[in-house]
Amino acid sequence: NLAFYNCREKRKSKMATRKALINVHRIIRSTAVVSRSSVTPAVATRVYPIFRNGVDFAPRFFSGNTQNFDIDLSSEENKRITINRLLYRSKQRGFLELDLVLGNWVEENVNSMDENAVKSLIHVLDLENPDLWKWLTSQEQPPEAVSSNPVFMALHEKVMRNLNKHAAPETRAAAGQPWVKGWDDFKRGRDAPISGNQ
Repeated sequence: NLAFYNCREKRKSKMATRKALINVHRIIRSTAVVSRSSVTPAVATRVYPIFRNGVDFAPRFFSGNTQNFDIDLSSEENKRITINRLLYRSKQRGFLELDLVLGNWVEENVNSMDENAVKSLIHVLDLENPDLWKWLTSQEQPPEAVSSNPVFMALHEKVMRNLNKHAAPETRAAAGQPWVKGWDDFKRGRDAPISGNQ
């Protein structure tokens, strides 16, 4: 009985120590946030939300410029660095369909691009994933600034050509309509398409 009591007391002590360390960590993090925000100048134009896990999920948006991405195609080394950055941005978007479509297209075409084409590609890479996917697949009409982009036009043409080649039109949603997810078709009722999961 005494051994059980000692074991229980040790466990309580460990849990109390753990709680104390967690609280110390929280205090240190909160003072770091306060001191960082007090140093921030009053003319800051962007707010960075603080989340519990410490990850900054600042909103991405279409910037319409390429100021934060240096385009230097003057030497072979600079061109290689730029191409690698573009390949990474196109293949690591976190949206599987776009990773495949955009990544493969960039891999096939990036070596033949001039500076203007690279700028057009960067504008496409700056777009939000859900919007870009809906525009590429004709689920929604893209804005004029996007639809006139030569890289977007080439990507859109490739996506639609593949879609027409591999999926019969009667199994797809009409142009300008969102795709049906497939796993919840039975919940859609009379507005659901007759067949297909797109």
